[in-house]
Amino acid sequence: MLDITVAAVVFGVVFLAELPDKTALAGLMLGTRYRASYVFAGVAAAFAVHVALAVAAGSVLTLLPHRVVQAVVGALFLAGAATLLLKKDDGEEELRKPADQSFWKVAGAGFSLILVAEFGDLTQIMTANLAARYDDPLSVGVGAVLALWAVAGLGIVGGRTLMRFVPLKLITKVAALVMLALAGFSLYEAVAG
Repeated sequence: MLDITVAAVVFGVVFLAELPDKTALAGLMLGTRYRASYVFAGVAAAFAVHVALAVAAGSVLTLLPHRVVQAVVGALFLAGAATLLLKKDDGEEELRKPADQSFWKVAGAGFSLILVAEFGDLTQIMTANLAARYDDPLSVGVGAVLALWAVAGLGIVGGRTLMRFVPLKLITKVAALVMLALAGFSLYEAVAG
């Protein structure tokens, strides 16, 4: 059964962490070159694959003792926060323009770009952590995929406008603070639990 609270927490964490990511910028670039709905279809499919893999990995972690899982999850959230705070902009992804703008060519380009760029990415690792933390694969999966789709939609349709009003550095710092809070809570449970 879907736990709305867990899905909402996961949505917030993943949404904030994905906003400053390079894939949001790649979605923006694809959306300016091609039909937005075609780009979104490919990007959404790639994110669904990543979330399924992350939730499966996180579910395996729940087989470990609770204290160990909380300690590992807390440490990984700390690493995620540090990654967000210390990362440097490394430029934009290289995009190849499909020869034609058919649905399959454009959606395929979006799918391929996101599938490669997001594999092992911070948000995929965070999703696995959240699946282990909450032991609720459905709620975590729904929250994570909706967050990734929301960021993709924003990037494809309105990324330039958003970035004019909300500085990317602020979004990154808020995401890092949320992860630090989750790390503290997980580590506290590992020690106290």
